[in-house]
Amino acid sequence: MASFLGLEAHAGFILACYGITFVVVALLIAWVLIDQRALNRTLKELEAAGARRRSERRPASGGGA
Repeated sequence: MASFLGLEAHAGFILACYGITFVVVALLIAWVLIDQRALNRTLKELEAAGARRRSERRPASGGGA
């Protein structure tokens, strides 16, 4: 198969690099998804406790600087 792909002597090195890259990218994707779930859970807990987002604040009325 290595001769079919034209890799010859470097086939092991090239395929190992692709394999390592695939594993690293898969781990990064998993890390992001796990972190997203944790942050969403924390956000829901904070909202349930009464914390509000800054973007939800109403502008102050009557004053200007």
